[in-house]
Amino acid sequence: MTDARRTPVDPSSAERLAGQDLTYRLIDTGSDADTEAFLRADARGFLGEEPAADVVAADRAGIRDRRNVGVFEAGAAVGTWPVATVNSWVAPLTVPGGEVDMWAISSVTVSGTHRRRGIARALLEGELRAAASAGVPVAGLTVSEATIYGRYGFASAVPVAKMTIDTRRAGWAAPSPAGRVEYLEKEALKSTLAAVHEVERTQRAGQIAGWDLRWGRMTGVAPGNSSAAKVRGVRYLDEHGNVRGVMVYTLNDIPGAFRSEMAISLLSTVTADALTALWAFALQHDLVDRVTADLRPIDDPLPWLVADRRGVEVMVHDHGWLRILDIQAALSARTYRAPLDIVLRVDDALEFAAGSWRLTVTDGSAAVTPVESGAADVVLDIGALSAIYVGGVSAVQLRAAGRLDATAEVAASIDDAFRAAQAPVLGIWY
Repeated sequence: MTDARRTPVDPSSAERLAGQDLTYRLIDTGSDADTEAFLRADARGFLGEEPAADVVAADRAGIRDRRNVGVFEAGAAVGTWPVATVNSWVAPLTVPGGEVDMWAISSVTVSGTHRRRGIARALLEGELRAAASAGVPVAGLTVSEATIYGRYGFASAVPVAKMTIDTRRAGWAAPSPAGRVEYLEKEALKSTLAAVHEVERTQRAGQIAGWDLRWGRMTGVAPGNSSAAKVRGVRYLDEHGNVRGVMVYTLNDIPGAFRSEMAISLLSTVTADALTALWAFALQHDLVDRVTADLRPIDDPLPWLVADRRGVEVMVHDHGWLRILDIQAALSARTYRAPLDIVLRVDDALEFAAGSWRLTVTDGSAAVTPVESGAADVVLDIGALSAIYVGGVSAVQLRAAGRLDATAEVAASIDDAFRAAQAPVLGIWY
């Protein structure tokens, strides 16, 4: 897999920022001062509290495997806080039938003192050019603001569901699976979570690999989780004693009710029985009137496991955003559920993936070949193609929205081919 750290900063963005007396450079993670300045600027950018020394130390270790970039006032000494930040790494993205390398982008911040100077544009376009130069066919991110990234060709490709359950109303109707649920101490919770997620992420498109600091912070083992003392966890073992699922949660008082809300941080399972057993544990927990869980797949079976589905509120929202950079590599990396033979004409304002392509699917595998511009069965921009890439967004819906130009029959045939066997999901932020 490509090591993003070996990719230099993009010269076009460096030149653009230099014209404003700004220096665009890689952070030296071998320098404690340079790394700490980056981390503190990142925390400020996301409106977080000033990180304590132990949090900085944990984060410093956590970003050594990433390509960290800062923008500085020209001539700033090492240890000066950057006015903008971004970091990236290459992660395996699960797609139907396999994986593809994805340039994961995170920590995108611009100081409030330097807004509207084109810095964010330089950062994002610089990341895309870096990814393309490294031969990585797809870029991805999770976003705090959904109106920024479409201009760079990203699109919401992995919608997820936030579920809020009134346990008294919902009740429970499913039979109990064989096996058992048991509590875990935090160190065991961390290792179990990492192991189960690594298997689970290969089962549904949209997922990426996790990392040690993600699991440590989520389980309260690593510093930086303000609710660490409240973190609890359970695992599910099947009838043969094999671990098939794990859940991390906290319990919080409901004011004036002498009852609690269970907030599930992550529910990771590799079998249907594990999912049923852990949902049953949550919804039938003593003194818990409400359960919340975000980043769930939109086809989660929970509404069919309870007695009254009106006790389960499901709110679908965007989460995983993708951007195709190399159409041939990206479309060839996944499998398809139906045959297809179409010509796509793709518009890309940034010119990474503009052109016409013949996509021929036979026995689930795709051949993707460039063709001369001319008549096309489908005309769409790179955002629309990125949206449907992992099978979580409908071409028929995009056609209705005017984002895809094709006949109704062609749009339906794209859905038949691109649709994933299970709804894609992304169970973590990055």
